[in-house]
Amino acid sequence: MILPPLFHDWFARQGWQPHPHQLALLAAQGDSLLIAPTGGGKTLAGFLPSLVELAQAAGPDGYLENGESGRGGLHTLYVSPLKALTADIRRNLARPVAELGLAIRVEDRTGDTGQTQRRRQRVDPPHVLLTTPESLALMLSYPEAPAIFGGLRRVVLDELHALAESKRGDQLMLGLARLRRLSPALRVTGLSATVEDPQALAGFMAGARPVEIVEADPGPDPDIAMLATARPAPWAGSGGRYAIPEVLEAVKAARTTIIFINTRAQAEVFFQALWAANEENLPIGLHHGSLAREQRARVEAAMAAGALRAVVATGSLDLGIDWGAVDLVIQIGAPKNVKRLVQRIGRANHRYNAPSKARIVPANRFEQIECIAALEAVRARALDGDPRGPGPLDVLCQHILLTACAGPFEADALYAEVVTAGPYRGLSRPDFDACLDFAATGGYALRAYDRWQRLMLKGGLWHLRDPRATKLLRMNVGTIVEAEMLKVRLRGRGGAPLGEVEESFASSLVPGDSFLIGGSVVRMDALREMVVEVTPDPRREPKIAVYSGLKPAMSTQLAHRVLALIGDPARHAVLPPDTRDWLALQARFSRLPRPGLLLSESFPHAGRNYFALYGFAGRHALQTLGLLVTREMEGEGLGPLGFLSTDYALLAWSLDPVLDPDPLLDVSRLRAGLGDWLGENAVMKRTFRNVATVAGLIQRNSPGLRKSGRQATFSSDILYDTLRRYDPGHLMLRVTAEEAGRGLVDFGRVEEMLARSPLREHRMLDRVSPLAAPMMLERGRVPIRGEGHERLARIEAEALMREAGLEALT
Repeated sequence: MILPPLFHDWFARQGWQPHPHQLALLAAQGDSLLIAPTGGGKTLAGFLPSLVELAQAAGPDGYLENGESGRGGLHTLYVSPLKALTADIRRNLARPVAELGLAIRVEDRTGDTGQTQRRRQRVDPPHVLLTTPESLALMLSYPEAPAIFGGLRRVVLDELHALAESKRGDQLMLGLARLRRLSPALRVTGLSATVEDPQALAGFMAGARPVEIVEADPGPDPDIAMLATARPAPWAGSGGRYAIPEVLEAVKAARTTIIFINTRAQAEVFFQALWAANEENLPIGLHHGSLAREQRARVEAAMAAGALRAVVATGSLDLGIDWGAVDLVIQIGAPKNVKRLVQRIGRANHRYNAPSKARIVPANRFEQIECIAALEAVRARALDGDPRGPGPLDVLCQHILLTACAGPFEADALYAEVVTAGPYRGLSRPDFDACLDFAATGGYALRAYDRWQRLMLKGGLWHLRDPRATKLLRMNVGTIVEAEMLKVRLRGRGGAPLGEVEESFASSLVPGDSFLIGGSVVRMDALREMVVEVTPDPRREPKIAVYSGLKPAMSTQLAHRVLALIGDPARHAVLPPDTRDWLALQARFSRLPRPGLLLSESFPHAGRNYFALYGFAGRHALQTLGLLVTREMEGEGLGPLGFLSTDYALLAWSLDPVLDPDPLLDVSRLRAGLGDWLGENAVMKRTFRNVATVAGLIQRNSPGLRKSGRQATFSSDILYDTLRRYDPGHLMLRVTAEEAGRGLVDFGRVEEMLARSPLREHRMLDRVSPLAAPMMLERGRVPIRGEGHERLARIEAEALMREAGLEALT
């Protein structure tokens, strides 16, 4: 397929030349994966083959020849991880469709689409449908699915790398396998900006099918550097507020700036501090996932209109809508992941072959090193990413139940279909049968209960036992299991929505308490019907709402880069002078950690004994190691009192000193302790609740009823304890253990850390070491607000640094 004259002329009228990668997708004969930088025209490249085919099928009046009133059946399905992006794409497609004179319908189908339009789309689908993984799974659960998708010709998967990092991607790939069965001639195009392993992503998308990988010219290197600040980064903390004067100056010098921060709570605090310093009243917005949809929409509209000079945002703006006016990105705090940093950098200067401009603000001294290591990785175009494991079985269980909603199915045929999906290529038949048995009966210990008897075998086909269950199953579609959120509204009839807070945080409030949301301080007045009613109260000292979206752990590859930088004094010239001096003092006083060497220290302080281990394995892994090591310390009679973990190190304190850490770090003992600890641990119960919800064992939504987070947790805890006692081999317990090991527990990285460190050195010191001193400041740390608190924090830091020999660096 070459670019027809109609399209060639349209490009010319825009003053554009089609990019080579856009023409390459047009010529592709089968499935394809496009990797192109932000601003490289990926979306147009993905839709160009569809628009050309639809134009060629249209009659002289622009309508498709095989339909009336523009009805020609569904031709192209576009899937995005964001609802907001589907609406944006629909607006962007409207222009070329109109200018090319194509009488085709482009519609979206998301959770925001009304019931009337959803019903119409099932009998009269548009030519191009824009949707999300959850909505696609729902559409495939209807008996009309073969009619809707039987004539489908193309699928465009946007931001594929982001989808591949979560269960939403696994759910989507199972849906794609179904689409390929319904329409064997289907061609799939994946679009991605940041990919560390194109072949692996292609395999995720297509399974064993061949994929043509098209890599666009990556464009010029970004203009990226550390933001120069008058005050040095503090020894500890994660707020980045010391750099607010310089951030404001950078915002003034740019047209529009996105200020990225890693967590919602930090975004709230930074936004309020930035606004307090904003004496010129520059228009600055706040955007994160827990704000009310109306407030997010207002911020997005203001950005699109060029009415904002800056927006403070979390990962809610990592993907999606591109604003050409954004010419600067500022990352507050270390990015923890090179891919994430590259993605965020690409939000600036959304123009092909124009360098993006970004500045980074490390939150503390350790993060200075991490940020420089990340900058080196970006300049070397060295992306990070861990290999994905096999497709999760809880997602497969949900897929089996939704398949039954669409109609009876034969087990062999469904298994053959599932293993064509990339994540499930290696799925064994016994594992598939275990999922089918769970979907049918709930498993051995639960098969006596009617509520989990959902499928039955009749005439060689599996049917829903009660067809009325389809409504309940469809209400619980999806793989995102979030903490229960309560709405926050201004008090009074029809009070404006401000956003959401977690139920656990709301339950800690009493009337009169104030907290921070949407960058404003509000006073809690009442809790009524799952709604927190509030009144603005800017004079109060607020609590900080804590969200379960955890601070991301540093990637393995970035951790290795940080360790290599610290361990090589010859490379320290790239570091700020105060950081160089800090590491030089550590080398004189103790030792620098380096690749292949696992360094630990013991030292006394204020009547307690401290043990520091420099593992560089990420926060989740070192958190798990801390729990296991303190259990071992208890067994050794050392009297452990507590611990904390960062991405870089573990610090534990006890009554007696650790003289020899080797017994505490024995892999076999740690693994045995992990099994004992996980059995009763809250992490396992939380993971079980998430797994059981995705698999359909627990329904959060019922007609006319939604369980609160406490009710769901109570129910899942009972189920978890029952299965552990009566059916320890139950599929859900097995999936829970696998998921916990990969997620918050991350024991695999503990094992990797010990395996990559054949040399170990333990230093017995008479006082705090320079490298351990910043961690000492984190013990029991809570968010600090106000100059008085900050002054006390500085006094404490200076005293501790003097003890560590760092008084010249304070």
